[in-house]
This record gives sequence, C-alpha cells and structure tokens, in this order.
Amino acid sequence: MTQEVPALMEGIILLIFSAALVGCILSDTSILVALTAGLILFFFYGLKKGHSLREMLRFSSDGLRTTRNILITLALVGVLTALWRLSGTIPFIVYHAAQFCHPSVILLASFLLCCLISVLMGTSFGSAATIGVICMTIANSMGIPPIYSGGAILAGVYFGDRCSPISTSALLVATLTGTDIFKNIAAMIKTAAIPFLATAVIYYALGLQLGTDTDTPAAPAVFALFFNLHWLTLLPALLVLLLALFRIEVKHIMLCSIAAAAVIALTVQHMSIQEIFYAAVFGFHPDAPDLAALLRGGGILSMVRVLSIICISSCYAGIFSGTGFLTNSQRHITRLSRHITPFGGILVTSILTGLISCNQTLAIILTRQLCQDAEPDAGRMAIHLENTAVVVTPLIPWSIACSVVLAVISAPSAAVLLACYLYLIPLWNYAVEWHKHSRRHSLASPDVD
Repeated sequence: MTQEVPALMEGIILLIFSAALVGCILSDTSILVALTAGLILFFFYGLKKGHSLREMLRFSSDGLRTTRNILITLALVGVLTALWRLSGTIPFIVYHAAQFCHPSVILLASFLLCCLISVLMGTSFGSAATIGVICMTIANSMGIPPIYSGGAILAGVYFGDRCSPISTSALLVATLTGTDIFKNIAAMIKTAAIPFLATAVIYYALGLQLGTDTDTPAAPAVFALFFNLHWLTLLPALLVLLLALFRIEVKHIMLCSIAAAAVIALTVQHMSIQEIFYAAVFGFHPDAPDLAALLRGGGILSMVRVLSIICISSCYAGIFSGTGFLTNSQRHITRLSRHITPFGGILVTSILTGLISCNQTLAIILTRQLCQDAEPDAGRMAIHLENTAVVVTPLIPWSIACSVVLAVISAPSAAVLLACYLYLIPLWNYAVEWHKHSRRHSLASPDVD
C-alpha cells in the first residue's frame, strides 16, 4: 500500500502537467508557462516526499550543471546563424542551389538542400527559416501541393538537427550519455543510410508524378541584389565541415566560423562593426521587406526561448533523479524492453514523452532517464535516442519541433504524413534490432526433438 500512494501521486502530477501542456497549446500560450508550472509541481512533490529545500535546490542545480556546455553552445549557434546571414554564406548557397531546381525534382531537391543547410547550421528552426522558406516558395510557384513540399522540408531540416556537429540535440544526447559526439555522428550516419536512400527514392518518385512544366522562379535572385555573392562567402560553412573532419571541439569550430563570417561581412559585404555586433546579439533584420521575409533571424536573443526550455528541462532531470520520481515507470519500461528489445522500449517511451512534453529537449531527457536500465550501454543509448526521441518529436503536430517548422514555411499540419525520413529511421532500426533479438533468442533456445 505504501508503494501505491507515491505511484498514485506521481500519476496525478503527470496528469496535471499534461493538462497544463495541452492547455498552453490550445490557448496559444507559451509552452514555458506549462514547463514552469511542472517544475513547481515536481519541486513540491520532492518536498512532500521528505526532501529538504536545500536538497531540492541541489537536485535542480545538478540537472542544470549537466547542460552548461549546451547553453554556451546555443548562444554561439545564435551568433553563427546571424553572421552567416549577414556575411552572405546562406544567400550564396541558396542562390546557386536554386538554379538547379526543376519541378520534377523539387521535392528531392528540397529534402537534400534542407539536409545540407541543417548540417551546416545545426538548427532545424534556422534551416526552416532560410532554405525551407525558399524551397516552399519555389514549390508553391510550381504548383506542388504544400503537403508534399512541407513534408520534404520537415524531414530535411531534422537531418542535420540529428547529426550535425553543432546540433543542440546531438550535443544534448552526447552530454546526457557521456559519449563523444563525433563517434555518435559516425554511428548515426551508418544507422540512417538506408532510410536516407529510401526517402530520396520516394521523393524522386513523387516528384515525377507531381512535376509540371512551370519554370523555376527568380525568388532567390533577391539575394543577388543585396549581397556580393563572392565564393569567399562560402568559407564559414566550409570551415565547419573541414574542422569537423579533424574532430575539433564544437565550440572552437563555431568560434572559427563566426570569426570568418565577421571578417567576410566586414570586407566583402562592407558591413560596419556596429552592424555585426548588433546582428550577433539581436539577429539579422534587414530593412528591405523582400529580403527580410526570406532571411531575417539568428542572434543570441533568438535562442533565449530554447535556452529557457533547456534550463527548466534539465532541472526536471535533476529532480527526477534525486527524488526517484520515475522509478516505478522505469521498472515497467525495463520489463517491456525485454520483450520488444531495448530499442523498442526506448521507441515506445520516446513517443509517450514526446506526446506529453511537446518539446524535443524534454523528450530526450525523459526518455534517457526512463530507459537507462533498459539500455545501460552509453554508446548504444546515445544512438537509440538519436533514432527515436530526436526524430519522433517532430512528427507530433502539437509539439514545438513540428509546429514551429510548419508555421515558418506555411505548410499544413498534414505535411507530417510525408516527412518520410523521420518515420523510416525508427522503423528501419527497430526492424534491425528485432532481427538481432530474434536470432539471439533462437540461438539461445534451440529446437528440441
């Protein structure tokens, strides 16, 4: 009976928290309101369970401490995305890539371009706001239904969010599991190769069915009017790729790219030092309406909301760990994982945490905590998280990971149905893990005559 009371209380608290999240979504209120309310609920749960105020504060700070590196990196991401706009790096890539778009390959091109930019930028929102908007504009002018182009763009912007060396979710997974991000990226590429190729084939086949004879529009030509599209503007992006090959620390990679972008903005684009500093903090906000509609964004302030979500979510992690809030749930998940494989248990958990949390960060943190007994190997846990929580949350229409991207590119919610890459990764990897599990089981239990 004594164990049933805490379990009942935990269930009630989770229901209240879930109701707060749903209420914020339905009323178009910031998700931070629900997350703050949840933090208060979980904090008082710990006090009710007998922990002192000092202990609860320590649990919270312990959770915060684990994400300190991510918070610094996020601030650098804000600066990086702003200066890549200001220096002409993003306009250069978009301008030249758009020249090769044809109606029959626009879906495939949108997916691949979004994959490329998301790897370079490490942020799905930033990719959606740049190349995603361009691809959607081109697709719309060609008469491609937004449900198709929106699905291709949604899938593409999360390609790099999953495996870019400057991706905040990849950094979060590496930090939580204590693993090396570059080893994780190598494993992510291996486990996503088949889903990636299958997705490319699907979008190519769909494009052949949907393609028209409409000419490629001149929307990206706006960049040529406002920027000097010299090849040097590509240098900040090339530095990210080159230094990543040598496994330089991510913060140092971004600092080098930021420095290069600042020099190019100063010399090639003839921006002032004041404009560069302003963009680094507040983002790039050009006066020209046409350019602003395509390229505005970035800056440290653009990351404040994400920083706040990560801070609150990391406090959850510390409280859950210190108070044992998820102990009962962990036991059920561990038992389930024995039957459907550890990956299957993590996949089911990531779907549930994504439905409840409505944001990618908390889904990753909760899934890792709930499943740490089901998969004790840190390396495998890191890859399983990347192949579940990171890609599942963007498929939930009311989650921030999905709704923000679709809102930015003006695509309908139904576009999630055609974000093929995000479906194929967990399905393919579960099939692989289940095959291995079945073979081990058959070898361990030979037929008896």
